[in-house]
Amino acid sequence: MSVTIREVAKLANVSPSTVSRVIADNPKISDATKKKVYKAMKEVDYHPNAIARSLVSKTTKTIGLILPNTDEDLFVNPFFIQIMRGISHYAQKKGYYIMYTYSSNEEQEVEYIASLINSRRVDGIILPTVRKDDKCIAYLKEADYPFVVIGKPESTEGLLWVDNDNFHAMYSVVNYLIQKGERKIAFIGGSPTLNVTINRLEGYKRAMENIGVKIDGNMIEVADFTEISGYDAMKKILSKSNPTAVVTTDDLIAFGASKAIAEISDKPISIIGFNNTPLAAYRNPPLSSVDVNSEELGYFAVKLLINKLENEKEYINNYIIDTKLVERESTK
Repeated sequence: MSVTIREVAKLANVSPSTVSRVIADNPKISDATKKKVYKAMKEVDYHPNAIARSLVSKTTKTIGLILPNTDEDLFVNPFFIQIMRGISHYAQKKGYYIMYTYSSNEEQEVEYIASLINSRRVDGIILPTVRKDDKCIAYLKEADYPFVVIGKPESTEGLLWVDNDNFHAMYSVVNYLIQKGERKIAFIGGSPTLNVTINRLEGYKRAMENIGVKIDGNMIEVADFTEISGYDAMKKILSKSNPTAVVTTDDLIAFGASKAIAEISDKPISIIGFNNTPLAAYRNPPLSSVDVNSEELGYFAVKLLINKLENEKEYINNYIIDTKLVERESTK
């Protein structure tokens, strides 16, 4: 069984990214730390890829994309497909290739990033999601490796990132429903660890509080970005409360929620999704959804990263991409 960077890091009492930087002969690492890591490598008989080490000073014209999906889910959610289309469009224009990998959890993502850094197979990395206390961002920052994030990190200092104004986007959607006379509005979001969920939930709460409605925990549920999870989340809400409208943070969640409403509720319930995926227009009834301009998110993310890699003198380190509610017939 081969020895991993994590084992070396544990023995040397440093982080895995520090081991990667030592292997790459990063000048920012002190001699004392290098000696400690080299000693640990010798003790566990760890041998970094010789070819990878020879490529330290060379570029690959390849960018890594770390997708937070399992292989089964990767091509189910159109949001990531649209992001990949935008990334590919700009990268191809600039002569770069995209290497993507998928994972089932955050720890696995960090391992893949360590592998990419150690092997020097890519010049930079794109992270298409941001979590609270994001381990991938922390690892890449410590490794001092070029990367860009799709989503607004908790701390943006020195980082490249692209995002929508997710707070305002959800705030506007809830206000839209309020202006149509809705007051009992439910919310179904993605994982509570994702910054996009946190920001959109805050937008929902602020809009409801502004009209004097007390936030009801029974009207809020979380779900994976799948129809099945959206269906289950909507069933939970309907078992505890009686909403007249529901906002979701993803169209797939909305599709599942819509199915639950059709099966359980004897009254029409307005529903709005997010991401404006192509299938939204062909549902019965068609789904109103917020267009987040996914392709632009990908396009400008890779643009920021390539500008950095090519040392372009550009002082922009982030882009905010506009959103727009696409109304389709009646939402009831």
